[in-house]
Amino acid sequence: MFYYLLKYVVLGPLLRLFFRPDIEGTEHIPADGAAIIAGNHLSFSDHFLMPAIIKRRITFLAKAEYFTGPGVKGRLTAAFFRSAGQIPVDRSGKEAGQAAIREGLGVLSRGELLGIYPEGTRSHDGRLYKGKVGVAVMAIKGQVPVVPCAMVGTFEIQPPGKVVPRLKQVTIRFGEPLDFSRYAGLENEKAAIRAVTDEIMYAILSLSGQEYVDEYAAKVKAAEQAERPGKFPKLRR
Repeated sequence: MFYYLLKYVVLGPLLRLFFRPDIEGTEHIPADGAAIIAGNHLSFSDHFLMPAIIKRRITFLAKAEYFTGPGVKGRLTAAFFRSAGQIPVDRSGKEAGQAAIREGLGVLSRGELLGIYPEGTRSHDGRLYKGKVGVAVMAIKGQVPVVPCAMVGTFEIQPPGKVVPRLKQVTIRFGEPLDFSRYAGLENEKAAIRAVTDEIMYAILSLSGQEYVDEYAAKVKAAEQAERPGKFPKLRR
């Protein structure tokens, strides 16, 4: 109930008013049934802008830290993310990836839309990074289509370290659904899930026009922070 209150009464109308999103390709989002919406991740604003403009409810896998903050602020943040349809996922330890996959497959088994950022973290420099293979495992095992999505302009309105976003128009593009039924039963084959992930990332790249980096974003972030400590804002994953 609160999800739809945020979407249609409180947050959604404000986001549309302030950022005037140019929306392309919503006809590619299935009207019903399970599907994965896989997008680039440029800004904290992405969490709210994309769900606000599509008709169907979408559930995102969100980092557990959003739900475990201390004090009143932490409790309010956790309540907000839960109300907005976010599911907390612990990304630490060897079982983190499997936990995310289990949660995602649970959403898909209910015939719902699952939102995921294959890069695994926000881009700290506006480029598109190598995708993690969890999205491929869920697409193959769940036997669902993947709709690529590109957020364009959200890095400029709210880059890392900026709390209040700039008021500027953004573009949200959805591409044609990708069918990976030919890979049925191969969710444990490394070559297959890498090929599916790369196909998804290429589709996102074609929509976004970003520069592509064939490395994981978290690894590049860590290396840059180690080389130039204090020269970058705190880069959140």
